[in-house]
Amino acid sequence: MRRIILPASAAILAIKLGLDEGNVWAKEQSRIGLVKEKILLTEGIVPSRADHLSKLVDSSLNKPIDVLVIGGGATGSGVALDAATRGLKVGLVEKDDFSSGTSSRSTKLLHGGVRYLEKAFFNLDYGQLKLVFHALEERNRVIQNAPHMCHPLPTMTPCFTWFDVVYYWAGLKAYDLVAGSAILQLSHYYPAKRALRDFPTLAKEFDGRKLRGAVVYYDGQMDDSRLNVEIACTAALAGASVLNHAEVTSLHKDKISGRVIGAHIRDNLTDKEFDIYAKVVVNATGPFSDALRKMANKDSTNIICPASGAHVILPDYYTPKDMGLIIPKTKDGRVVFMLPWNGKTVVGTTDSTSAITDLPKPREDEIEFILNAISDYLNIKVGRSDILSTWSGIRPLATDPSAKNTSSISRDHIVNVECPGFITITGGKWTTYRSMAEDVLNTAIKHGELSPLSTCVTADLPLMGAYGWEPLLFVQLARSYVPKKKTKDGKIKPEAMDTTTAKHLSCAYGSMAKHVATIAQDENLGKRLVHGYPYLEAEVAYCARNEYCETAIDFIARRTRLAFLDVRAAKQALPRVIEILAAEHKWDRERKEQEHNKAEVFLHTFRTSTYEPGQSRV
Repeated sequence: MRRIILPASAAILAIKLGLDEGNVWAKEQSRIGLVKEKILLTEGIVPSRADHLSKLVDSSLNKPIDVLVIGGGATGSGVALDAATRGLKVGLVEKDDFSSGTSSRSTKLLHGGVRYLEKAFFNLDYGQLKLVFHALEERNRVIQNAPHMCHPLPTMTPCFTWFDVVYYWAGLKAYDLVAGSAILQLSHYYPAKRALRDFPTLAKEFDGRKLRGAVVYYDGQMDDSRLNVEIACTAALAGASVLNHAEVTSLHKDKISGRVIGAHIRDNLTDKEFDIYAKVVVNATGPFSDALRKMANKDSTNIICPASGAHVILPDYYTPKDMGLIIPKTKDGRVVFMLPWNGKTVVGTTDSTSAITDLPKPREDEIEFILNAISDYLNIKVGRSDILSTWSGIRPLATDPSAKNTSSISRDHIVNVECPGFITITGGKWTTYRSMAEDVLNTAIKHGELSPLSTCVTADLPLMGAYGWEPLLFVQLARSYVPKKKTKDGKIKPEAMDTTTAKHLSCAYGSMAKHVATIAQDENLGKRLVHGYPYLEAEVAYCARNEYCETAIDFIARRTRLAFLDVRAAKQALPRVIEILAAEHKWDRERKEQEHNKAEVFLHTFRTSTYEPGQSRV
C-alpha cells in the first residue's frame, strides 16, 4: 500500500481517529471519491437557497451543527468546503455576497511572494522563506483544482542596468529553486530587442538609461470572485449549507460557561430573523474580524491593521494578452504590477492605511501614484481618460494577540481562540486560502471535540466546473450550440456561437458552461448584455439558478466582472440584468427600483473624481 508522510496536524488527527498513515490515505481517497460522485450525479446543480435556509433554521441547542462559519470570502468558503468534505455538519453565512469584500478585489495573482523571498535572504528570515515555500505549493494546488479559470502567467521585470540584469536574474532563479517540483516554468532572460518585441509598450529608456533586457518569471493568475463562488458552490454540493445575504446581528453564549454556542441571523433579502446553533463558530470575516470578536468578547483588543490596495483598469493595448509587467521598485520602494486580465489591463497595487468600510474606494493620490509609477516604464502616455474602472480592496493584515511582540504585522495568517467556542482566522493571502481553512478547521475539531470522517482532502479536490473540463471545451461549445436571441421586434434570431464567447464560457464556468449554452439556445437568451464584452443574457439566468446570484450587484461585480472591467459597460448592462433577475426571482417594480438604485451607488465607487472612466478628453 502507498505510504504518505502526514503533516503534524493531520498526524495528530489520525491518532485521534485511531488510524495509521495508510488507512488515512485510503479514507481521504474514499472521501474525495464520494464528493466527486455527488457532484457528477447532480451534474453540478446546487441545492436551492431555501434548502440551505431550512437546514440552518432546523439547528437547535439540542441539535447543533458542528461548525458555523461567518464570512463568505475565500477563506470562509474554504472552511465550509473542508468541513463538508470531512463529513461534518457545517453552515456558512455571509452578510453580503460570496467574495463581496477583499476576495473580489485582489491583483488576480496566485503567487509565492517573490518579495518575501528577497526579505528572507537579506534579513536572514527563515519565517519569510517558509511563507514562500508554502505559498508556492498552494499556488499549484489552486491551479490544479480549478484549471479552467487559473493559469500560469509570464511576468517581465525590465532591467535598465547590467547590475539589475544580474540581480533580478539571480533572484528569480532562486525563486525557481525554492519552487522545486512546484515550478510552473523556468524564469529566463530576454535581451532588450526581444523584450521590446514581446512587450511593445515597454520604454526603451528610463531615467536616462537604456533598456538592457528583462527577466521573465512565472506565477499564476485567476478570476478571484468567480473562483470564490465556485468554492462556495462546491461546498454546497459537498453538503455544506451556504447562505449569502445573511448577517450575524449577535452571538449566543452559554450563560454558565460563557461559551459561544451560535448566532442570531437576519436574512437581508427578506428581513426575517432566525438562530443557528453550533458546537464551534469560526470568524472568517477578514477586515471585519475585530467587530465580530467584540461581539464574542467586548474586551477584545483590535488585531486588524487594514491596508488599502488600489487598482486601475486600462485598455488591453497597454499589455500583450499573455505577458505581464512588474515594476519591482517604484520611487518610494513599492511594487506595481501591469497584468493582462479578462481582455483588459489591471494595474496595481498600493499599500497604504485604510478605514474599514463595506464599499472602499481608491483615493485620488493612490490612482495618481499608480499612473505615475507605470508612466516611467512605458513608451505611450498614460492618461486619466484611459481609465475604464478603479477599485480598492482592504487587506486584513493582522497582529497576533498571543505574540509577545505585537508591534509586528503578520503577512502570514493567524488562528486565534480567545473565547470558548469562537475561533478567528485572519491575515494570509488568496493563494493560501485552502491551507488557512485547513488550519482553522483542525483547530475547531480539537477545540470542539468534533468527529470528522477523515483528515483534510481539499488539496486534491477539483472544484465545480473542473469535472470533465478540457482546454478545447470551447471548440465543442462553438460547434454544438446555437444561441438564440430575441430582437427588438420580437423575432427569434439564431446565430453561431463565436469563439470569443465560447472561450469566455469555458474559462468562467468550466464544464458547467454547457448549462449556460443550453439556456442561451433553448430560452432565447443568446444576446450579449453589452457591446464589446462576451457576457450573455443566459449567464444571468444560470447564475440566478445555480450560483446563488441574488442581486444585480452580485452579477455585475462577482458572477461576471463587468463593474471591475468597465464601469460604463456595467451601467449599460444593468437594466437588462435586472429584468432577467426579476423574472427569475419574481421581483416587483419596487424591488427592481431598489436594485437599480443600489447598483448605481455601488458603481459610483468604481469611478474616479477627475474623469468618468472611459470618457473622452475632448
